[in-house]
Amino acid sequence: MAKKQKYYVVWDGHNPGIYKTWDECKLQIKNYSQAKYKSFPNHATAENAFNMGFYEFQKLKKHKFIKPEIPNAVNRNSICVDAASSGNPGIMEYRGVDTQSGKVLFHKGPFQQSTNNVGEFLALVHGLAFLKQHKSNKLIYSDSRTAMSWVRKRHAKTSLKQSSKNAEVFELIKRAEEWLKQNTYKTEILKWDTKVWGEIPADFGRK
Repeated sequence: MAKKQKYYVVWDGHNPGIYKTWDECKLQIKNYSQAKYKSFPNHATAENAFNMGFYEFQKLKKHKFIKPEIPNAVNRNSICVDAASSGNPGIMEYRGVDTQSGKVLFHKGPFQQSTNNVGEFLALVHGLAFLKQHKSNKLIYSDSRTAMSWVRKRHAKTSLKQSSKNAEVFELIKRAEEWLKQNTYKTEILKWDTKVWGEIPADFGRK
């Protein structure tokens, strides 16, 4: 009897992604401290878990998912973006979710030696590019005034020091700044009022 195809998600490893064989997966986690990975029975569930991010997936595994209530003051025709960094600098990831449904629209990382502000900036620019690509009239919520300011100025004014470990992050910053300078957009960016509304729906829940 033929062995069923499995898909392997590597959230935290040498090269995060989805792999079709255990041998490919092993290469990404070998000699990698605290690698995060799991097998799935089909590509659809693997892709959903990968886009969700490891910590969000763990929460769904342990607890029944309860969709957060969206305050009436929030425009539901929107997406929310957020980032998380374990340390400053530390391991960073960011994502964007649909405000109404909570569906993960994009998720990037983890990246080495980065900061939360950088992640928030990259998330915002990714969101702008995502909405423009899909010709969407949705607006964007962010809970970071710093990132919103950097987007307005088309420049990430970060004090993060560049190194061989975060070269990919600086390449993404460069590409984001170039996108802002080369593209126009009508998307409205609004500040998520955390004090009144609670955590933004794209929050990684690590506080």
